[in-house]
Amino acid sequence: MKIRPVAYFALIVGVLVLSSVAVAQDEQRRQNDPSQSIPASRFAILSKSLGTGGPAPKHDVIGVWAGPLEAERGEVPAMTPLGQKLFSMNKTEKKDGWANSNDPWKTCDPFGVPRIAVNEIRGVSFAQMPNKIVVLHQYNRVWREVWTDGRALPKNVGMKGGPDAKWYGYSVGHWDGDNTLVIDTTGSDDSEWLDSRGYPHSVQGIFEERYTRADHNHLEMTVTVDDPKIYTKPFVLGTSKFVWVPNQESEEQICVPSEAISYVNIISIPVAGEKEKKTNKQ
Repeated sequence: MKIRPVAYFALIVGVLVLSSVAVAQDEQRRQNDPSQSIPASRFAILSKSLGTGGPAPKHDVIGVWAGPLEAERGEVPAMTPLGQKLFSMNKTEKKDGWANSNDPWKTCDPFGVPRIAVNEIRGVSFAQMPNKIVVLHQYNRVWREVWTDGRALPKNVGMKGGPDAKWYGYSVGHWDGDNTLVIDTTGSDDSEWLDSRGYPHSVQGIFEERYTRADHNHLEMTVTVDDPKIYTKPFVLGTSKFVWVPNQESEEQICVPSEAISYVNIISIPVAGEKEKKTNKQ
């Protein structure tokens, strides 16, 4: 099944934003006719239908997992002066409207790390290769190399003599006990946001993902941010749970730039114009 977020929002959410009457009518139809309800996600269906599947295998998260749309957000601590300055420059959909937002997602730019681990997380897969684990994110079909050969993270990314920052940074992994895969990443391009709330990060920030396999069919994730240039202390950015996909098939979920541009031109700009007219009349 193709999941194309921009097109979906353009056809459904945008229309409902333009008309509060449509929202009420749609809700009434759903109450009168259960077939009109929004289909349950694969994660919701599997969460209800799957048992434990037995004990978790040791040092193994390999396979396809289904997740919810977004991770449960953690509390963000106070920012440094630099962090506050950068945060004030970021315009989110919630605060400023999609037409005025400068969210990199608006033009389907790469999420980067750690955002790829907390936004649009309806699917993630892990594959074992020599000396590394490959993480495959369903959203935009992104794959990341996580080296497990004992190498250290680079400490001078973006500095003189050091490697350049990358969209998805540099990642190394190790096992904590029998069932927790720990992935540490640094060098993630600082034009990216931590999540849709617009929180910034630096290239030198270190992001830890912990994937704990509670049993065969359940995987728990925690993402932690340690970025002293931007935040006064480390903090948990988000937590989530994933479930095993029995048929091991991934869905196609693509953010298409041309559709994103159409959404802005057809939906966002007209909506912003209508809101401005109403404000001026008042």
